[in-house]
Amino acid sequence: MSEPRHPPLARRLTLPLLTFYGLGTTIGAGIFVLTGKVAGRAGMWAPVSFLMAALLAGVTAFAFAELVTRYPRSAGEAVYVGEGFRSPALARLVGLMVVAAAVVSSATITNGAVGYLQDFVALPDALGVVLFVALLAALCGWGIGESVTAAAVFTVLEIAALLLVIWAARGGLGEAPARLDELLPPLGADAWLAISGGAMLAFYAFLGFEDLVNVVEEARDAARSMPAAIFLTLGLTTLLYGLVSLAAVLSVPPADLAAGDAPLAMLYERTGGDPRIVGGVAVFAVLNGALIQMIMASRVLYGMGDQRWLPDLLAYVHPRTRTPLVATGVVAALVLALALLVPLERLAEVTSGIVLLVFTMVNLALVLVKRRGDPPPPGARVYPVWVPALGAAVSFGFLLLQVMR
Repeated sequence: MSEPRHPPLARRLTLPLLTFYGLGTTIGAGIFVLTGKVAGRAGMWAPVSFLMAALLAGVTAFAFAELVTRYPRSAGEAVYVGEGFRSPALARLVGLMVVAAAVVSSATITNGAVGYLQDFVALPDALGVVLFVALLAALCGWGIGESVTAAAVFTVLEIAALLLVIWAARGGLGEAPARLDELLPPLGADAWLAISGGAMLAFYAFLGFEDLVNVVEEARDAARSMPAAIFLTLGLTTLLYGLVSLAAVLSVPPADLAAGDAPLAMLYERTGGDPRIVGGVAVFAVLNGALIQMIMASRVLYGMGDQRWLPDLLAYVHPRTRTPLVATGVVAALVLALALLVPLERLAEVTSGIVLLVFTMVNLALVLVKRRGDPPPPGARVYPVWVPALGAAVSFGFLLLQVMR
């Protein structure tokens, strides 16, 4: 593996900042935008779809937690596949897939933010997209400490808004025991096809824990802080998503949730609140997810350039900001194009499909590393080989379900 040929990235990310980074990309990326779409597919079983998606993400979280301590480099997924399969070409392909997923995800989120913005300002959609992408690109290029601190502030606002929605819908949540027959799905195939369809979209809402591995070169005490941040992110988002989706379907008919562009603002309004409060926070919350996805994608391009898998120009690090400015500009341009051209729900489905394939490859890479007996470095997390084998099987099985829908 080649040595870095550019100024190093700044190691400024502690465990709290890493956890906020992960929470920001997951919460902002999904729950504010896709709750209604999941309810449209799964109906009253939407909470089950979110739980299924959490389990799918969880089995792969162990592979990332081990690999990030074995190979603490940017462009994490590409590095892992390159090490596992001993194939630079396959590593390059996986890295480009990760960038594609992040770019598509950022475009999805940007469109969702514009939907919430319409409650406040009657801007043309295209103008809103351009303004948002320009703002996010500027934050990405400013500096990793500054951009992740901004993301942490936005994340606190996101969580506060979700807790406010849950509190406002406490009456509906209190009815859950009496309505268990509506919430628990039967064993029939039709019900579970609907739930799996909702889980395809809900899975997108959990994407974020894997993004953490791509800022490992900017993390302090990475061997300890990175695995902890991965599992904290996944656990906290599962809890919040479960409560919010349950409150949503118990308080608002799923068909109404599916028809709206701002489902949580609708939920808050139906439970007696002012929708502009949630809508205002959601604009920043949703953009926060796009910001972190763009940070991650730019670091993958940087890492691949530094490994000579892509043009060297992408590995350029500005000496003052210590950020990869060329890679950031490329990511911003791609996000802008997709956000203007592709519908939101289709973007989310494409993202889920790409990430499921990447998850399959990453899990298989760890299986190969373990089968060869490659020794882990001191302090690395190590799990039994059946854990990544299960992660590969589950991810690939879910991908087949999505393709066959």
